[in-house]
Amino acid sequence: MEFNNWGPQDLSAPKARVLRQVPATRGLVVEDVQTGWVGAVVRIEKSGGMHIMELADQREKVRAFPLGFGFLIDGEPVEVVAPAAAASPPQKLLTASGSVKVEGLRAQVAKASRIWVEGKHDAELVEKVWGHDLRVEGIVVEPLRGIDDLTAAVKDFAPGPNRRLGVLVDHLVPHSKESRIVADLMKSPAAKNNVLVVGHPYVDVWQAIKPSTLGIPAWPVIPRNIEWKLGILAAFGWPHESAEDIGIGWQRLLSRVNSYADLEPSLLGRVEEVIDFLTAPVS
Repeated sequence: MEFNNWGPQDLSAPKARVLRQVPATRGLVVEDVQTGWVGAVVRIEKSGGMHIMELADQREKVRAFPLGFGFLIDGEPVEVVAPAAAASPPQKLLTASGSVKVEGLRAQVAKASRIWVEGKHDAELVEKVWGHDLRVEGIVVEPLRGIDDLTAAVKDFAPGPNRRLGVLVDHLVPHSKESRIVADLMKSPAAKNNVLVVGHPYVDVWQAIKPSTLGIPAWPVIPRNIEWKLGILAAFGWPHESAEDIGIGWQRLLSRVNSYADLEPSLLGRVEEVIDFLTAPVS
């Protein structure tokens, strides 16, 4: 994703020119001064605290730019700004997970029970869809850095009847490394009765987003000798050289997720199972 470096004109200069502000409406044709890219606006989204617009050229190739200065319209320098927000629709009574929304929710002290997920992206996806539900229950989601030391981490957590632990594992399929780690954990006395480990079949939680949500027929197949996330970004034609590229790419994917309907059932069921386990009455 290429960003230009244009900013407001130097205010200390005499008679600074005030540029016309133009809303980035779909179909608006603009030229990026820095790169010379000319394209029509096909999409606007907010990512990482900034508005991003995607410009498609005549060959339907798409590049993304942050809104602001550094653009021309018919040769005129302009500031491209976000379009005015549409009137808010009537407030929904359901949350992103499909549960009934609790009005007037007040913050409460988090319970000792936890949901563990493998990484930051897993946590952000769970928060986006189930965040309201978890705040109602006082359950916190904590990302791990992989599960290689899962048994030791669970032992340190010291689960109990009022301190339960639910773990969501990526790529939990038969004969995988993950399945062996989980099997060893469940033999541990620390996991007895108060730990539930569930998993989805995907290499990474990214794949739990339905292809239809992203407007593609299926997730690209990435050769095993290529790091999966970088391969996915490359297949989408997005920047894929660095950890920053991965973060930006993930935010673009996450922005397409609005509710449980955008996710695969194989993830939905597992998260709901964990929440039920952690909130069930202590017998």
